[in-house]
Amino acid sequence: MIFDGHSDILTDVTIRTLSGENDIIRKYHLDKLKRGKISGSIFVMWIDPPFTDDAFKRSVQIVDSIKKELEYCNDSVALVKSYKDVEKALEQNKFYVFIGLEGLSSIGDNIDLIDYFYDFGARHASLTWNEENTLATGVKGNPERGLSEIGKKAVRRINQKRMLLDVSHLNDRSFWDVVNETDKPIIASHSNCRALCDVPRNLTDEQLKKIAEFNGLVGVNSFNQFVHRDIENQTIEMLVRHAAHMADIMGIDHVAIGMDYCDFLDDSSMSSFSTQETSYTKGLEDASRTYMFLDEMAKAGFTKEDIEKVAYKNYHRIIKNIIG
Repeated sequence: MIFDGHSDILTDVTIRTLSGENDIIRKYHLDKLKRGKISGSIFVMWIDPPFTDDAFKRSVQIVDSIKKELEYCNDSVALVKSYKDVEKALEQNKFYVFIGLEGLSSIGDNIDLIDYFYDFGARHASLTWNEENTLATGVKGNPERGLSEIGKKAVRRINQKRMLLDVSHLNDRSFWDVVNETDKPIIASHSNCRALCDVPRNLTDEQLKKIAEFNGLVGVNSFNQFVHRDIENQTIEMLVRHAAHMADIMGIDHVAIGMDYCDFLDDSSMSSFSTQETSYTKGLEDASRTYMFLDEMAKAGFTKEDIEKVAYKNYHRIIKNIIG
């Protein structure tokens, strides 16, 4: 059993729904997820380029697309909002999905819109994607700018709503501003180690330690450019080294999975963040290969208990502690 803490499948759902398709998760994704031994995931609402000019309009399109899609797949997919919902979904042999918000550009400076997305079902939020917005600064924004005062209020609202607060995509200044503002554990749902691959989207050892101090977790990310700078080293074995480094720095209780597969994204979305011909780590081409990561962990010397923690137990602990 695997819990993948980051998936952009809702981007595909939205694009295909708006073009007149339906039953998209079953047709294009569910088999891959099952073959990869993934039982549940956070499916994020991402305002993908070129729709960033009117982020709220796009977010409403995504919400409507999710509602339509769930009418077709509710016999096999469960939208969950609590750990009890997770247990029920597992008993019914359904794939379980938490709705996440990958960035809050869609709310502008209206903090109350966090409540709107929460009421719809969102139980996860990050303040930015790569961009600089009203609340905070992503990795492509001004490195000297962190959280705004409104952004600090957003952190407090996310905490009050008992949503998972995600620091992936924040620049360093915003990361530390979140640390100083939050009173709940934080996660980095899809980030690797800067010590092994020196790119801004990865985390420093100091950041890893701080997340562990907050009893949070970090999900290893299979996007190849976060695994190694050299293409020949963008391998599943190298990603396992990231997991091992996290375990050394943070402890195994704070390591998880956030694969961030991109195989279904089109060129207009991919070109905004990828500069290579492919986006995948060799050995993890799509969700159907996810179980191979656990096999490689075993080869690298991780114990069965360690692997189960990374696969799903650490995320389940966080979900119970924060969402309830």
